[in-house]
Amino acid sequence: MAFLAKIFGRRNDPRDELVPLWRAVVATARQPEWYSECGVADCEEGRFDMLCAALATVIVRMERNESLHARTALLTELFVEDIEGQLRQQGIGDPTLGKRMGKLMSALGGRIGAYRAGFSAADDSALAEAVDRNVTFAGTPDPRCVARRLRAFHGALLGLSDAGLLNAEFDR
Repeated sequence: MAFLAKIFGRRNDPRDELVPLWRAVVATARQPEWYSECGVADCEEGRFDMLCAALATVIVRMERNESLHARTALLTELFVEDIEGQLRQQGIGDPTLGKRMGKLMSALGGRIGAYRAGFSAADDSALAEAVDRNVTFAGTPDPRCVARRLRAFHGALLGLSDAGLLNAEFDR
């Protein structure tokens, strides 16, 4: 294969430039405060919920600029690749993988819409309702805590230039 790559040249994967942004989204979703302060369940479902919330927040920010629209699809492809790899590691095979990925993508799409509406509201009540519907909690749930943290994250993203966002400068 290396021989063929030398002959035909290696095409750059357009997703490569978004890998730092994807890693920063994952790091944001893994911040311990979501779980310790806000009561998000520290389990597979809760971690997936926070990954979707962080990714949705970044996508909503990217939607503000027409030049970033195409990159939202590439960022979503990184999400799909990562989640699919994790499911395969758990032993989920081809017969059920497609159906499971379809459900997870549907969940992400619904959350993007719910969080987009929440961010456009003047206060955190709509965002807290979206969080309450879309996040798995343990112990004492605090959707308002998650909503406040998501709103602050969204505000930080809005303060970044497009280049700063793509360079994941919020994770530094």
